[in-house]
Parts: sequence; C-alpha cells; structure tokens
Amino acid sequence: MASSSSSSTFSVIGSDVKIKGDVEASADLHVDGTIEGDIKCSSLVQGETSAIAGGIIAETARLAGKVNGSIRARELVILRSAQIHGDVQYEALTIEQGAQVDGRFAHGTKANEAVKTTAKPAQPAGDEPKSEGDEPKLGLVSN
Repeated sequence: MASSSSSSTFSVIGSDVKIKGDVEASADLHVDGTIEGDIKCSSLVQGETSAIAGGIIAETARLAGKVNGSIRARELVILRSAQIHGDVQYEALTIEQGAQVDGRFAHGTKANEAVKTTAKPAQPAGDEPKSEGDEPKLGLVSN
C-alpha cells in the first residue's frame, strides 16, 4: 500500500500522553492516553485505559475507555469496558453488555434536526409548541 491517501494513515496517542486542547485529524486516530478537549477525526479507536473529557465527532468510533462529553458518530461501537457520560448521536449503534452509558441517545438525521432547530418531537395537531428553552425529549423503542 504505497498510496498517499489519508485513509491509509493513522495516528496513535500513547498511554503515556496527556493532551490539553482540541485534536483534529484527517487520518484515523487511536487513543490510549488522556485528552482534555474535543476530538474530530475520520475514525476513532479508544483503548480501555484512555480518558477523553470533551466532545467526539467521527465517522466511525469504537470506544472502550472513559468519555465525559457528547458523541456524534455515523457508526458507533461501545465496548463493555466503556464508561460514557454524555449524549450520544449515531446512525448505527452497537453496545456490548456491561458498557455504562449515562446520557441520551438520538438516531441519525432526526437527531441532527433536533440539535439544529431545538424542536421538540412531533405532537398531535393543536398542541402549543414549547418555548426555545425546553429540551427535546427522546424515547427508545426496543423490538
């Protein structure tokens, strides 16, 4: 693979590394260390010993450590060792048994619209819309 494409590269933040500040990568990112700041990358893999205090935006994310912040990923895998404290927005979601998630889940484009407009979920006709200060609510349905 002698391609110069960014999809063939990756960066590693080792377990001995602590970063204070935002991290943005055009390549895939593997984090074993500690980050205090937001992360934006194509693909994120988080090791079990890693801690992230900040928001995560990624096309794909595989989380195994601690995250204290919101997560937005098209494909999200939360492993059993993960401890997530924050809202999660996704299109495809896998959560292993034993994972800890403390936050709200929102799926796909509906979640994007709710974030952009702070609109509340659909109501029967005739109901008064609530003021902008009210948060949208999300219900989970299992099949």
